[in-house]
Amino acid sequence: MSKATLIIMRHAKSDWTSGAGSDFERPLARRGLKDAPRMGKWLYEHSGTPFCIVCSPARRAAETARLVLAALDYPEDKIVWDDRIYEGCLSDLLCVIEDHKSCKSLLLIGHNPGLEDLLDHLSMNQPPRDQGGKLLTTAAIAILVFKGNKIVTTPGSTDIQLIQRPRAASQD
Repeated sequence: MSKATLIIMRHAKSDWTSGAGSDFERPLARRGLKDAPRMGKWLYEHSGTPFCIVCSPARRAAETARLVLAALDYPEDKIVWDDRIYEGCLSDLLCVIEDHKSCKSLLLIGHNPGLEDLLDHLSMNQPPRDQGGKLLTTAAIAILVFKGNKIVTTPGSTDIQLIQRPRAASQD
């Protein structure tokens, strides 16, 4: 029996100076365009291709997803775009996961602070933060492996196997 895996990824660095008409339309910055494919390659090498990918439809998250998917050789038409992820709170994100928890390997691409709240909720132990106190920097990936063959959303249901941040991935 294989173990269920939840992969949580924050969108890559966005461009605050782009002149986008809204937060929803903000695109990736140059650094984000570089980090997203590198993190997709890292994910493929360390975890393989997830069975299901659910993403926020916000432009920066969608651009991140497309760049990651190119590295995973995953067809874009199989992405599930879920409005609940954009500005989603913990309860929204738990509902999204519940809707897809039969998937043995799920990649969720979205935004802070909701994703950090989700990691805090699911983790048995305090998740590791970077030197600046952040849990998920832009383009960071957290991998959670569950004991059974289904993703469980109860508090403290698993522990974070690892968190990979772009800066560390570039040093591998």
